[in-house]
Amino acid sequence: MMKLIVNNMSCGHCVKTVTKAIQSIDSAAKVDVDLAKKEVAITGNVSLEAAIKAINDAGFEYVKQA
Repeated sequence: MMKLIVNNMSCGHCVKTVTKAIQSIDSAAKVDVDLAKKEVAITGNVSLEAAIKAINDAGFEYVKQA
């Protein structure tokens, strides 16, 4: 599992958008978003580079690994 800190997430729509972006890489990936911590936990066959690109392309800002 990898955990990423991501800015600009504030609501349920943001959670759905980030989840969809990650699952576009690996449809079986498990994505857990904690809005309070600004944390995205990803379990699946997703590289760090691909996750960062998908998150940034979806309009959010990758900050660092948690």
